[in-house]
Amino acid sequence: MQSSGHRLRDVEQHHPLLGSGEEEVAVGRVWFIQDGCGMVCAFMTWFLVLYAQFVVNFVMLLPSKSFWYTLINGVAFNFLAVLALASHLRTMLTDPGAVPKGNATKEYMESLQLKPGEVIYKCPKCCSIKPERAHHCSICKRCIRKMDHHCPWVNNCVGENNQRFFVLFTMYIASISLHALCLSFFHFFTCVKVQWSECSDFSPPVAVMLLIFLCLEAILFLTFTAVMFGTQIHSICNDETEIERLKNEKPTWERRVRWEGMKAVFGGPPSLLWFNPFAGLRLRRLRMVHSRKGGSEFSV
Repeated sequence: MQSSGHRLRDVEQHHPLLGSGEEEVAVGRVWFIQDGCGMVCAFMTWFLVLYAQFVVNFVMLLPSKSFWYTLINGVAFNFLAVLALASHLRTMLTDPGAVPKGNATKEYMESLQLKPGEVIYKCPKCCSIKPERAHHCSICKRCIRKMDHHCPWVNNCVGENNQRFFVLFTMYIASISLHALCLSFFHFFTCVKVQWSECSDFSPPVAVMLLIFLCLEAILFLTFTAVMFGTQIHSICNDETEIERLKNEKPTWERRVRWEGMKAVFGGPPSLLWFNPFAGLRLRRLRMVHSRKGGSEFSV
């Protein structure tokens, strides 16, 4: 397809363009993917974190006779758990960098003022002009800028706008998993010494089952999130997404490696704000609106 001397290369052939060039504005809207599997996984994530808080608080810490042991570990664990859940919400409800649907129109093409002979790409699935490093997600049904992967546990793609929150999520989940493991081992050996008579308000069989399930959960979560955290940091420092690495795509962009890549993702020079999932959050009135193309979405 040629327009004003510019060529538009379709990723797939014989797919009609949408007639409307209207762009969907993501600012002011809460992004949410209505995917059944993703919503179940997100619910399970919250359930397992809340379960860990229940076991740590009511099985191990509150029955302890040491005030400072309970206070220090209770504040640390619950604080990290809140940061983990907040990071999960920010990852799930943040637009990862979706390209506006249906902008591959003649009028929009002419407004780009491209150089003669310059090649741009159109996604035939969402009928949008694909920016460099954008990939189409079949679950989100959108092209996502700097898409790394789609994670069902956060029910969203990890892309340009929410990768920071995903990194924080994996880091905080790994932290509370390691903390829960240490507390479980210490509590188990302490209870063995006193024969479970004074170490828990629960009966020994119930307490043991709760601790065993918590340990299994913590080991699985620690392994998974630690690997994901390392993979994400490696990708950021090399300015290469997981999709680009798997496809072995040669970089056509100027790479921002190491600290430059970290500052680009987390925003600005190193500071405590890097670790704050609430940074930049603005709470406004939330309401449900219906789009003209069908379906519903959240708007603020």
